[in-house]
Amino acid sequence: MAGHRNGSFIATREHRRFVEFASAVKKHRYIGICFGAAGVGKTMSARRFARWDKAEPLLLAWGPRDPSDAMAYDALAKARTAFYTPTVSGPVREVRDDLRQLTTRIEGCIDLALHPGRVVPERVSKDGIELLVIDEAERLSTQSLEHIRDIFDRTGIGVILIGMPGFERKLERYPQLYSRIGFAHHYRPLKGDELTFVLTRHWRKLGLQLDDADFTDHQAIASIARITDGNFRLLHRLFVQIERILKINELSLVTDDVVEAARSTLVIGAT
Repeated sequence: MAGHRNGSFIATREHRRFVEFASAVKKHRYIGICFGAAGVGKTMSARRFARWDKAEPLLLAWGPRDPSDAMAYDALAKARTAFYTPTVSGPVREVRDDLRQLTTRIEGCIDLALHPGRVVPERVSKDGIELLVIDEAERLSTQSLEHIRDIFDRTGIGVILIGMPGFERKLERYPQLYSRIGFAHHYRPLKGDELTFVLTRHWRKLGLQLDDADFTDHQAIASIARITDGNFRLLHRLFVQIERILKINELSLVTDDVVEAARSTLVIGAT
């Protein structure tokens, strides 16, 4: 997983499952829904699939072209994916205008990647966007959901709606949209060996070696697993505090006390 707030990317099992899911929706041009608890990695996986970290700065800043923009053109041409997050309670007009602007810019970039000699990009439908990913989809109003269904029907592109658990049941109230859903993906938190693997990466970033056969390390792992329940975002936040506490106290070992001290600085609810 990755992100400016979540550390370096780690290709977890859940991320690979998301890639398989998104690739199927894109290939077969269905509507897919992805749901899971906050912080498990849904958004990071979707942004990674869309190569959004490379493309988003250009699409947001949108101005005079620069030779360095070619990297973003190439990323968009390979992904053929638009990633969109609606605002809270945004009207359907805003969603419609945002998506129109976003898709126009992306398809212009794809055209420039495929035809770099062109001075003015042209929209090339056969080489355009193949997948629209909408994050925080529970924010969409009934009218906005109907607009998304209309885009799906008219363009034939695949659509992924990402939301919290229970979002998939909300969609049952919209039979015309729900009948078009072909895939569903439950994004789950880290567990077992995979959680240990991710923790090993965090230990290494601290310059330490994790040994799950060592009782101190084992105790720390158990505390971290209990506190975070395998939530990727919470793991990152916790280790930011663990690193701070180790430096302040000049410690070189992650103990249960260090983990609990780090936990006390976070607002994460009861554990």
